[in-house]
Amino acid sequence: MSGEDMKLVVVGAAGRMGQTLIRTIHAMQGVRLFAAVERAGSPFVGRDAGDVAGLGPIGIAITDQPLEAFVEAEGVLDFTSPAASVEFSVLSAQARIVHVIGTTGCSAADEERFSAAGRHARIVKSGNMSLGVNLLGVLTEQAARALGAADWDIEILEMHHKHKVDAPSGTALLLGQAAAKGRAVDLDAQSVRVRDGHTGARTAGTIGFATLRGGSVIGEHSVILAGEGEQVTLSHSATDRSIFARGAVTAALWARDRKPGFYSMLDVLGLS
Repeated sequence: MSGEDMKLVVVGAAGRMGQTLIRTIHAMQGVRLFAAVERAGSPFVGRDAGDVAGLGPIGIAITDQPLEAFVEAEGVLDFTSPAASVEFSVLSAQARIVHVIGTTGCSAADEERFSAAGRHARIVKSGNMSLGVNLLGVLTEQAARALGAADWDIEILEMHHKHKVDAPSGTALLLGQAAAKGRAVDLDAQSVRVRDGHTGARTAGTIGFATLRGGSVIGEHSVILAGEGEQVTLSHSATDRSIFARGAVTAALWARDRKPGFYSMLDVLGLS
């Protein structure tokens, strides 16, 4: 099986990430686009997926029938919405294939559904699919462990384009989770998401988040560790959406011959 190109489905095919995924699959070895899926009622249903992605015709019409596509494919690449990703994870489990999820803004209940789907599918989920960001997460965990909460404050700053609908970004939360893990604390109990008005002094040990939105910024993230008289900043800048798409395809290829389970990009990259 692994000698042949892996047959991949792109869901949300007409969106910004969907188009990027289609172009990336077209450019990478070891994979081929098997099907492209959009929601029922989308004006893109029936159109050639290559045309929509700017490649020119490739002979694959966008469909609104995901299960038909999944049962014949080997993997699904999914940067859609939490509700859609949960539905796709159920179909992936039925088809017993790979499901790579880059969707952000998912709830704890959504995560439980993905984990459950991992009993039959090979689920790889991450708030960010890039190698650089996942390495940044590992470094953040190490820094948070090394620099004590009593003396060092952690702030996570992120900026994205004006069309992004969830905040903080999935990547910012990934970095927050890494910092919390390094300090052996619960992120939900320690995070500060909003500051407005007379807030009083900063509470020691908290992990702060600041969200900026504007223009066409693909993704900027900084983890600031601020101590008395010194500051350490770890940062990552995404200048091309294709880094997430390449990471997703790499994850699909990695998961192809794995046992069913719920994995992260740290597993894919050997950083877990």
